[in-house]
Amino acid sequence: MKCTIHAARQFTRGTVDPRLFGSFVEQLGRAVYGGVYEVDHPASDEEGLRTDVMNLVRELDVPVVRFPGGNYVSNFNWEDSIGPKESRPTRLDLAWKALDPNQFGLQEFMHWARKVGTEPMMVFNLGTRGLAEARELVEYCNHPGGSYLSDLRKQHGSPEPYAIKLWGLGNEMDGPWQVGHKTAEEYGRLACEVAKAVKLFDPSLELVACGSSNVFMPTFPQWEETVLDHAYEVVDYLSLHMYFRNDEKDIATFLACSAGMDSFIETVVHVCDYVKAKKRSKKTMYLCFDEWNVWFHSLQKDKEQKPWIVGPALLEDVYTFEDALVVGCLLNSLLRHCDRVKIACLAQLVNTIAPIMTETGGPAWRQTIYWPFYYASKYGRGEVLDCRVEVGSYENAQYGTIPYADTLLVHHPDTGEIDMFVVNRHQQQALAIELDLSGFSGSYTLFEHIALEHQDQYAVNDKLHPDEVVPKQIFHGDIGSIVEVAPLTWNLLRFHP
Repeated sequence: MKCTIHAARQFTRGTVDPRLFGSFVEQLGRAVYGGVYEVDHPASDEEGLRTDVMNLVRELDVPVVRFPGGNYVSNFNWEDSIGPKESRPTRLDLAWKALDPNQFGLQEFMHWARKVGTEPMMVFNLGTRGLAEARELVEYCNHPGGSYLSDLRKQHGSPEPYAIKLWGLGNEMDGPWQVGHKTAEEYGRLACEVAKAVKLFDPSLELVACGSSNVFMPTFPQWEETVLDHAYEVVDYLSLHMYFRNDEKDIATFLACSAGMDSFIETVVHVCDYVKAKKRSKKTMYLCFDEWNVWFHSLQKDKEQKPWIVGPALLEDVYTFEDALVVGCLLNSLLRHCDRVKIACLAQLVNTIAPIMTETGGPAWRQTIYWPFYYASKYGRGEVLDCRVEVGSYENAQYGTIPYADTLLVHHPDTGEIDMFVVNRHQQQALAIELDLSGFSGSYTLFEHIALEHQDQYAVNDKLHPDEVVPKQIFHGDIGSIVEVAPLTWNLLRFHP
């Protein structure tokens, strides 16, 4: 099947904010205990942080990590997680029915973040708590010294402020499942007042208000409008959350689900711009897609977990090759909207719906979805070209007309290189790709083709077979102007002038 891609140097969608390749560590399941933190593991350092996991996180190069939740945060007292570990209380986590020993707290997370080279996105509890606790947390973390809470941080072994710049104003506050669920009016007022107080401390802090938990919420998109009516001028980003599943084992629909992400983003953009016009504001509201992934494999198994234990094995999806193709499409969707989506967090990072899996006391390995995220993070930071694609399509009952090629081009002005991410959704036919680069001087040559492919769409990476699904180099020889990509594959094609 022929696929012609047209792109011009002067037409771009926007420049990618590196924070688009962020991730998420919640106090949930084995994300922390048995994931990033395991005191007795042979690979752990003096702080109990698993160095094998840290190496894989560094390899992904995630610029920002959201913490500590998620649903967990809405019942979390931040004061429980500071000071000497032996004096920290053990609490019940109502969100996930787990026991929380608070041994991996604020200081441990900050030390871990610095070791892996990421910045924190700290989330306030606006479920059971509110303005006073948020203000105090910012003072504890960010004030240099001379106040009670900043001096307390120093006593706890952190003389320098944490200098956390990005803060989330609660989590999924529209959800009835949330501890401290609020109406849009209640949350909008609270978010506005917390934002005002935090920015009185430091106006340069960046704040993320809660948007809808998903596109299927009965309050979507009225929630966004109401919240922004209250908080538009004092927050910097609005959040989006969306997870994808394939219960019916319908690969054609599953591979089309990025169209749902596109539609969700574009609807929220329209609401933001409507509120901007209504307020006659000069400010543009940007988006933070701070939870996204495939999530459905573990739902039945999670019902079998015993409550009130530390680190229950929750949300441990074992990802297939098919899931990796979908994650590749979802990354393309985020990049296509880089003009408005400035921050995104793959949920999550280790063990719970994650690209990295571990065995408690044993090895760590890369899941299938690790690979499209790794290459997007490595080569997706540049200018996204506004390309047009001529290719065949198929009709899908849920998402409409879907092109067989999900493509995205990133131009790197410093080197002149162009990186193409393409998922071939066709289950039988290869794509013969021709690249038309109008407006670029000279010709471009393919110098690298990396593909993720497998004969079994349900193939997985596990402890015994950690490299079952891995990327491979494709060698074409003298290919001229046409590049072929195989059916049901994720591909990175790299061109230099």
